[in-house]
Amino acid sequence: MTQDEMKQAVADAALACIRPKLESNTVLGIGTGSTANLFIDALAGIKGLINATVASSEASAARLKSHGIVVYELNTVDQVDFYIDGADECNAALQLIKGGGAALTREKIMTAVAEEFICIADESKLVHTLGQFPLPVEVIPMARSHVARELVKLGGDPIYREGVVTDNGNVILDVYNFSIPQPLATEEKINNITGVVTNGLFALKPADVLLLGTTDGVQTIYAE
Repeated sequence: MTQDEMKQAVADAALACIRPKLESNTVLGIGTGSTANLFIDALAGIKGLINATVASSEASAARLKSHGIVVYELNTVDQVDFYIDGADECNAALQLIKGGGAALTREKIMTAVAEEFICIADESKLVHTLGQFPLPVEVIPMARSHVARELVKLGGDPIYREGVVTDNGNVILDVYNFSIPQPLATEEKINNITGVVTNGLFALKPADVLLLGTTDGVQTIYAE
């Protein structure tokens, strides 16, 4: 399979996973990115079975609505039963790096409220140690330089993602050359820097299950 075929396979597998569990009051949380977009497109085929969705970005909300799928604000629903989203990197503990699409804060909120987080990714995203993909950090604009200096102290090389403003009106620093052998501690440490909204480590609340697209098909992986 090509990488695109793997992405399509995991999107289809996620749909097959949740379809038997859909009930009249089920709320689906939908993530952001190329793999999540394929899942959104797959949802269009069963939109009559979907009660409600909530989205982690304006772009995903617009794509859902273009298919005629109902999208609610998170504050108006009582629960999110399943959250389906991709990842930029994943380790064996299903701890992730996310935020390549600059939606990391809303994605992290969605994982916090979801009953089950299903991560969908192709095999290129599975790594032994997180950090090969630059770690996104969402920052209040006036704190950008301060946060960058603090990230340098932690051993990273922060680069301002020029021209990008998040849906929350903030900016992104991408931290390069930053191996992350202890994701839990690193997530907390970066979040404690004044001016940081959140960072793209999903270690305190990792995925519950990973549907991984490989050349041999889709593997279902649970956290070690």
